[in-house]
Amino acid sequence: MKTIIVYVSIHHKNTEKIAKAIAEVLNAKLVKPWAVRDELLEYDLIGFGSGIYWWRHHWALLKLVDNLPRMKGKKAFIFSTAGVNIPWYNHRALRKKLKEKGFEIVGEFSCRGWDTNGWLAKIGGINKGRPNEKDIEKARRFAEKIKERAKGESKLF
Repeated sequence: MKTIIVYVSIHHKNTEKIAKAIAEVLNAKLVKPWAVRDELLEYDLIGFGSGIYWWRHHWALLKLVDNLPRMKGKKAFIFSTAGVNIPWYNHRALRKKLKEKGFEIVGEFSCRGWDTNGWLAKIGGINKGRPNEKDIEKARRFAEKIKERAKGESKLF
């Protein structure tokens, strides 16, 4: 299963920690959305992730998905880190865009991340120290589940 992970991690590298843990398990290539060209068509499984900014993924990730051709039959997973971790809500815009492009979403992962945006900076932020080792281990287990699912459904990948 050829895998690539497209991610954005700006402030504290919260999402990068999670992206690297998932990539290690899936033996995936890591790229930023602004560095992606047409190579996504070459991959069986594509991960999309970023920190959450005002209840949605980073604008560069959303713009990349908007500009993709129809990807019927491609598998995708979504991940994020957030100060306020509500994945069903935070992932809604990206999930909708991916489905509109024809992706099958095979999993979603989210955990808390150190957040110092806006007024939070004045109090030192929230969730300092996150993602922690427990969060990173949960990300690895998430990737293992995707990997196992892929083995069981190898004809689909």
